[in-house]
Amino acid sequence: MTDVLAPSVIRSMARGFSVFDLIKTAETMKASGQDASVELLYASWIQQNPDNPLLYAVLFNYSVVLSDLGKLQPARECLERAIAINADFMPPYINMGRLYERTGAIGMAVVQWSAVLSKLPQINGGGITYKTTALNQIARTLESTNEEESAEDMLRQSLEIDPRQREVAQHWLSLRQRQCKWPVVSPWDRVDQKTLMAGMSPLSAAAYTDDPMLHLAMAWNYNLLDVGTPPQAMDQWPLVEQKPARLKIGYLCSDFREHALGHLLAEVLALHDRSAVEVHAYYCGPQASETDPLHGGFKETADHWFDVSLMDDAAAAQRIAADGIHILVDLNGYTREGRTKVIASRPAPVIVNWLGYPGTMGSPYHHYIVADEWIIPADSEKYYSEQVVRVPCYQPTNRQRLVSDKVHTRADAGLPEDKVVYCCFNGSHKITRFTFDRWLTILGMVPDSVLWLLGSTEINDKRLIDHAAQRGISADRIIIAAKLPNPEHLARYPLADLFLDTTPYGAHTTASDALWMGVPVLTYSGRSFASRVCGSLLQAAGLPELVATTEDEFLDKAVELGRDRAAVQALRDRLKANRDSCTLFNPQILIAELEQHYRRMWQAHVDGTLPQPDLRNLDVYLDVGSSVKHEELEIQTLDDYEGWWREQLLKRHRFRPIPPDNRLFQG
Repeated sequence: MTDVLAPSVIRSMARGFSVFDLIKTAETMKASGQDASVELLYASWIQQNPDNPLLYAVLFNYSVVLSDLGKLQPARECLERAIAINADFMPPYINMGRLYERTGAIGMAVVQWSAVLSKLPQINGGGITYKTTALNQIARTLESTNEEESAEDMLRQSLEIDPRQREVAQHWLSLRQRQCKWPVVSPWDRVDQKTLMAGMSPLSAAAYTDDPMLHLAMAWNYNLLDVGTPPQAMDQWPLVEQKPARLKIGYLCSDFREHALGHLLAEVLALHDRSAVEVHAYYCGPQASETDPLHGGFKETADHWFDVSLMDDAAAAQRIAADGIHILVDLNGYTREGRTKVIASRPAPVIVNWLGYPGTMGSPYHHYIVADEWIIPADSEKYYSEQVVRVPCYQPTNRQRLVSDKVHTRADAGLPEDKVVYCCFNGSHKITRFTFDRWLTILGMVPDSVLWLLGSTEINDKRLIDHAAQRGISADRIIIAAKLPNPEHLARYPLADLFLDTTPYGAHTTASDALWMGVPVLTYSGRSFASRVCGSLLQAAGLPELVATTEDEFLDKAVELGRDRAAVQALRDRLKANRDSCTLFNPQILIAELEQHYRRMWQAHVDGTLPQPDLRNLDVYLDVGSSVKHEELEIQTLDDYEGWWREQLLKRHRFRPIPPDNRLFQG
């Protein structure tokens, strides 16, 4: 909306306004899109009221308006004036730090937030909020400069003050996972284990333990508390055509760009049968580079492209609903830039969870989850709130991925020419103590071998090397790969003999990359979604014998291949021979099957038979599962997982009765 009042009228209005009138009028104008009028209103009032006792607060509000308009220098000047008038008013220090951060002056940002800490020795009332906000901002900034230990310390201090900060607990645990600080869940007197476990994000939980029942409960809890209930949810979609010639499929994603998920999706939009579906792409990620070929490719191959990243949740949901979308596919789930609050408004009659988040959403509005026979076997459906639909291989791949022409040598990478090179290029957050100790056992049994890992921070790399030394594996056998642009990184894959997977969060995109480059991958599939994806990829690539389902099988196979170069070469030859014909690298098979599922989903809606998520007893499963010390007991190695869970539930039932459900407790 354009600004409707003349500047002279706005100046006249400002003259007679109290601070309350000023703020309410500014809010009304902003809600209707009259940004220039809001700016003028504040500027006029400030000029006309230089002695008002609340001028410092008005200057703060004006700085927010200017900052939103991108006028950072005037915004900073307003904040400086506010601080000069009232040095004990904390919000300007917080926002000044944010402005410095936006302009790249990280050191000055930390100075501003540190000023808040120094000015608040007494913790009471609003001081708690200011102090925790300052600590959290410092932590976020330190993390952005790879000072992870210092960031972790800031977050711990923040939790000391207020242990109820779920987002801070999530971030603290995530940082410890990335640093391979074991145990990750490390309670102390102010914050107990259940508080930390209840605060863990679903994505972190996938890398923490192979416990799909707990994963469902944690996803449900996250949805309830962190996503919440929208002001309004749609139950009528008047613009949706009931008997369409083509289904309108909406894909909501923050990663239609240079990103691991973007690479997996690279061919998906283009492969759809345009006689059957009309593709709407909704982009909700950060501003992409104009030279990003993936981003440009998605814009070209979608029938309709919409950038909803700057829209609020309600507006984005209305945009999707206005397009008459039949089926909305959530390609993010509980990942960083996901817009689950948009999904919560139910902007389409049918909602599907696929690809970006490896697990159940535990929500009341996701009807289906896309998987395959390996990832979710029939007897594991109880661990998912959605109805499972299966395709030949759940994960698409990018056959046009760029690979550098540069020929890498082992000498270039600091690798020995004559030894077996085991590698793992998964992120450090996926490396648990159980996984790393298994790798060290393999190195111990294959003396002529090294382990090649993707570099993290220098401190974290040293932590892993020191842990290996404590287990008798010398530092020269853990070799760190420097990070390279993706085309060069792909080109060096063939220097490795065998990729050793992590668990319970295994290789997904990295497994696809390794197999594309002809490097065999050995995985240890558990029971949870994230732990079984790599097994699915290997079977689709024609290498089912590399899917272990027990710890002993994984260790034995890794050692056997480490001692048999000819067997490894035979696997590489098979990969090369089958690359152009195997299911994994033929995404058109997946898309054709997916379109058939879309038609069945829509028919279920028309017939009134859409599946409804069963969320009973998940509070109980969360409470019971959060009490277990998962870093002392590796759940993945249990022979009778369901029996173990029933035993835990029966203990609870004896003193607090549990109603029966359709999962693990029948009473």
